[in-house]
Amino acid sequence: MQPWSLVVPAKLLSTAKSRLTPLTSTLPGDRRSGHDLLVLDLLADTLAAALASPAVGRLLVVTDEPRAIALATELGAGTVADEPGSGLNAALAHGAAHARADGAGPVAALASDLPALQPAELTAALTAAGGHPRSLVADAAGTGTTLLAVRDGDLAPRFGPGSAAAHAAGGAVPLDGDWPGLRQDVDTPADLQTARRIGVGPRTAGFLSATRWSSG
Repeated sequence: MQPWSLVVPAKLLSTAKSRLTPLTSTLPGDRRSGHDLLVLDLLADTLAAALASPAVGRLLVVTDEPRAIALATELGAGTVADEPGSGLNAALAHGAAHARADGAGPVAALASDLPALQPAELTAALTAAGGHPRSLVADAAGTGTTLLAVRDGDLAPRFGPGSAAAHAAGGAVPLDGDWPGLRQDVDTPADLQTARRIGVGPRTAGFLSATRWSSG
């Protein structure tokens, strides 16, 4: 099986993760800076885990955010501009098309907020995905999607509310595996509590240890 090309979206920091405000609003000093640092740390741990998976041959971050571009470059990921500028699914489709234009084999879209992701989890999921034309990994709640994998053909992402069902309706096979870090995306402080219990990466752990926030 050819290595996978992963496409990871990264929003502008000014619009990302507004539901984490209850957490970052408790930080001393510049609240906006604290929020931005947390979002970047979530992204950093996600990218680092993905890059450490032997199943991943290439990682592209689709973004117009300068700090996300710098972070991706520092870690060894590629970047592509969010040229459509018309939302998450358009950005992912653009990134996948960019990867395919460069001769990539199978392509997958990965959420950018998986701080507890382990390389072995991603490797196992992508290996399983190789047995299906289209497949998905649902989030911990079972309604969203953290990984959409397409062996060949268009990515055709349908992220948003109810994306797991939408992707399944489009022919994606739900993958069953014990992958808590791959399934635990972070949209709210409660999600971050759960990710922390699973075991977050060093960047997110460092952020949390430097704050007064407790996992409860």
